[in-house]
Amino acid sequence: MTDCGGAIPPRRREVTMATRTQDAEPLLTPAEVAAMFRVDPKTVTRWAKAGKLTSIRTLGGHRRYRESEVRALLTGQIPQQRAEPDAEQQG
Repeated sequence: MTDCGGAIPPRRREVTMATRTQDAEPLLTPAEVAAMFRVDPKTVTRWAKAGKLTSIRTLGGHRRYRESEVRALLTGQIPQQRAEPDAEQQG
């Protein structure tokens, strides 16, 4: 992964496929990830924007996701980030 000089917030990690090495792990499309979680592909895109998944951009601008990271999230090994604290804690 490359550092974009702070242009992308640290929660939202994206890399282009041009920066990958030859031993890169398998990548999944949003539709493949969505099928694993039984959600809509747009939901997977929202998770990437929220920083729950690392997205990799193809040269054509499409998102791809690392299979190992998706499987870890599926088994609960990666804690999900929360956008805002509970209202109960603020009250």
